[in-house]
Amino acid sequence: MRAAIYEGPGEVVVEDVPKPEVESPEDAVIRVTHTAVCGSDLWFYRGDSDREEGSRVGHEPMGIVEAVGDDVTSVEPGDRVLAPFAISCGECEFCRKGLYTSCVEEEGWGNEANGGGQGEYVKCPYADGTLVRVPDRYADDEDTLESLLPLTDVMGTGHHAAVSAGVGEGDTVVVVGDGAVGLCGVLAAQRLGAERIVAMGHHEDRLELAEEFGATETVSARGEEAVERATELTYGGANQVMECVGAAAAMDTAIAVARPGGTVGYVGVPHGVADEGLDVFTMFSDNVTLNGGVAPVRAYAEDLMADVLQGTLDPSPIFTETVGLEDVDEGYRAMDERDAIKVLVKP
Repeated sequence: MRAAIYEGPGEVVVEDVPKPEVESPEDAVIRVTHTAVCGSDLWFYRGDSDREEGSRVGHEPMGIVEAVGDDVTSVEPGDRVLAPFAISCGECEFCRKGLYTSCVEEEGWGNEANGGGQGEYVKCPYADGTLVRVPDRYADDEDTLESLLPLTDVMGTGHHAAVSAGVGEGDTVVVVGDGAVGLCGVLAAQRLGAERIVAMGHHEDRLELAEEFGATETVSARGEEAVERATELTYGGANQVMECVGAAAAMDTAIAVARPGGTVGYVGVPHGVADEGLDVFTMFSDNVTLNGGVAPVRAYAEDLMADVLQGTLDPSPIFTETVGLEDVDEGYRAMDERDAIKVLVKP
């Protein structure tokens, strides 16, 4: 089988690797039909985070179940499934309370045993605790499948930002970030009933999409000017702020535009925050709550899928470029150079 391999900063290649097989009674092997390049993949692609050279990459697979172990009961060969970016057993203390990303089994994509999502096949250990089955009537509907694929990561992550910030009916919300997660965060805030959604970012085309997704105002300024504009639009700050970038500057912005007593829901991978520090004094003095973390997207998958299937939620416009597996390096380049919001990959 063919799979994408990380060979060092700026270099992702496609090579022949062994096809995974069922090894445990709880395993499922999936033929990947849809996957994607994630913004978090750019951290190792740019050399900003460590990753072993020669490792497989990708963590957003959707496909057809090819084989299952004897103990798997929720899916069977031929089923269309999507797989969240975190593998979960579904039975441990943390899975039972919906915190699937803290599963004690600590399984994941991107290793030799399970494969990477950017490949022709993956093996999913703990299939019953991880996989989400797509109803048969939608299993071959390409438009629906492209709308469902973001539930493997970015749509669930944007939703986690909204939930963590406490977004509800009639709220005024600020969304920091105009990448795929931030745009999905706008969709999530609208879905939860926010009355005003202020989207902050630096790319006019993405902010236009944010407006299509439900943003009522946008802010494209940078630095202190951006903070001032967002604060002005929200008459002194928002009670609900969603941080969807992860950079130290974005976290500082989110804290700065939060209203005293407000909550920042954060889901951006916090690169650079540890080095540059967090504005804890402002949080302390204004009683700003910080809530969030890595998104347990498996907890949200069924509810979000129901909305996609009934036509009230469609995050697919975040895919602005589609490539085949053999051209996945072009997908990385396009996202790295901001030529694409998110790249859909079809093995």
